[in-house]
Amino acid sequence: MPQLDTSTWLLAILSMLLALFTLLQLKISKHLYCPDPKTVVTKTQKQQTPWNITWTKIYLPLSLSQ
Repeated sequence: MPQLDTSTWLLAILSMLLALFTLLQLKISKHLYCPDPKTVVTKTQKQQTPWNITWTKIYLPLSLSQ
């Protein structure tokens, strides 16, 4: 049974890693990143609801005088 020649494996693996590295570098360099968003100060508006305008008292049934 013939022996497997492994003398060129190191060269093949190193060249493959170099090719993958260059492809990834090219892909990353062509990627467009969004610029940093600027913070916008927003003013919060308070909603006017009926229970904020007038104060109402809630009576419990047990607190009513008989």
